[in-house]
Amino acid sequence: MDTTNVIEVKKVDIDNVLDKFRIFKRHHMEQICLLVIAMFANNIYSMNYVFATEEVSYSCKDNFENYSRCKPLNSSHKCMEWMYDNPDSFVAYFDLACQEWKRTLVGTMHSFGYMCGLLFVGPMSDRFGRKPIAVLTSVLGPIFGILRSFAPWYWFYITLEFMEGAIGDCVSPMYILILESVSTKKKIYPFTFGSVGYVVGGAVSACVAWITPNWRWYLRAIYVPGVIFLTYKYFLNESPRWLLTKGRKDDAVLIIRNAATKNKLDIDNESLEHLSCEVDVKVSFAELMKQTFKSKKLVKRFVVCVIWWTTSTFVNYGLMINAVSLQGNKYVNYILVSLVDLPGCFIITYLLVKYKRKYPLMLSFLGGAILCISQPFLPKNLTWLSIMFYMAGKLMCWIYFYTTYVYTIELFPTTTRNSMHALCSSIGRLGSIIAPQTPLLRVYWPGLPSFVFGLAALAAGLSTFLVPDVGDDALPDTVRQAEALGQKTHKEDEGFDSGM
Repeated sequence: MDTTNVIEVKKVDIDNVLDKFRIFKRHHMEQICLLVIAMFANNIYSMNYVFATEEVSYSCKDNFENYSRCKPLNSSHKCMEWMYDNPDSFVAYFDLACQEWKRTLVGTMHSFGYMCGLLFVGPMSDRFGRKPIAVLTSVLGPIFGILRSFAPWYWFYITLEFMEGAIGDCVSPMYILILESVSTKKKIYPFTFGSVGYVVGGAVSACVAWITPNWRWYLRAIYVPGVIFLTYKYFLNESPRWLLTKGRKDDAVLIIRNAATKNKLDIDNESLEHLSCEVDVKVSFAELMKQTFKSKKLVKRFVVCVIWWTTSTFVNYGLMINAVSLQGNKYVNYILVSLVDLPGCFIITYLLVKYKRKYPLMLSFLGGAILCISQPFLPKNLTWLSIMFYMAGKLMCWIYFYTTYVYTIELFPTTTRNSMHALCSSIGRLGSIIAPQTPLLRVYWPGLPSFVFGLAALAAGLSTFLVPDVGDDALPDTVRQAEALGQKTHKEDEGFDSGM
């Protein structure tokens, strides 16, 4: 018994080792740069439909006097040919006059594909590794995008849009890989850099669309540079934390040793020899998922996370899509709505480091709700005030979307982290599936989309009361450790150290 106690004491948690690495040294900066590029591309790819399938005005070429937009004044007449203001547009090529639902369906199918794909990508990442799935999805995205630029038929285009969303998005495995490669005290900083890349990607997307009005060339311009993802196989490292949970200690130690050499850092061999992770590698993945859903605490967190994700995707994508309907140049508006999130990246970092997770998330949800609900009731002659409220609401949305991403990852154990994160995100994509349809609400009342966004944010903010606050806690490796999050004594009870 005494011998066992001695062995337990000598075990070294991976956080104690990772804490010796500085985030701004060569190894981690290289990995973070790969994340930044992936996030930059992700914003462009995931929102491509805003410009590729943008709205275009049209009118009937024959018997124009008998038509009022899509409704013939005389039911016996039918328009045989439509004239489009932009003949090089997606709407003109596929002749989608009076079929607005087909145009908005593109964005919905991308989100639906992403929703379905996460149910595959998450579990594959937990079973086969973060790196291979991240590399595979990052390469497939540009391939589907380039193929779509040559699409001769509408439904072929829709199918490729779905496929890209399903197996062409690398953000989930990439984010988790990078998070698991840094220590607890530094885990928020990769998100900051990745988010900056995401924000800049949105602004660049609008710039490219502005100078490339032809939808086919726009798609080629944003997807062809994606060939850079072929190099990720050689530059991206696997998560050492995931390797330990799979019993591949030698591989994890090798990655840490190489990283230490690259950073000119000395790590004692004894620490690496006793590197441990409290996971039974003989337990099947199905059993691990079963253990997760047997926990009432984790199930409650799962429900709350789904609410967060649904609201975040619904409001974020909804505000981005409706930005092109604001007064003024649609490209400039989109750039402004994107760049307003840039200071938010650093504001969020400060808030999450200073005040953990719960209160920043709750207050940003409630703040965003107030801004969105009040925006439609502002004086119509004060355009600047309306736009200012809209931008402030978008900033609040960015804060709670960003926090939701971080918070969800921290609430579940390593063994099923990517699967649970993917499942929450997948179901939550119902929000982004509905978001492309919100411009249709303007027919009933111009302020209705913003009002609905505000109500959704209010409900999500109130649900945050049901989860524990985290931030300083080490990432849990097991269900028992995850259940103990937020308890002051959980580290001692579960026998793992944060490396502080």
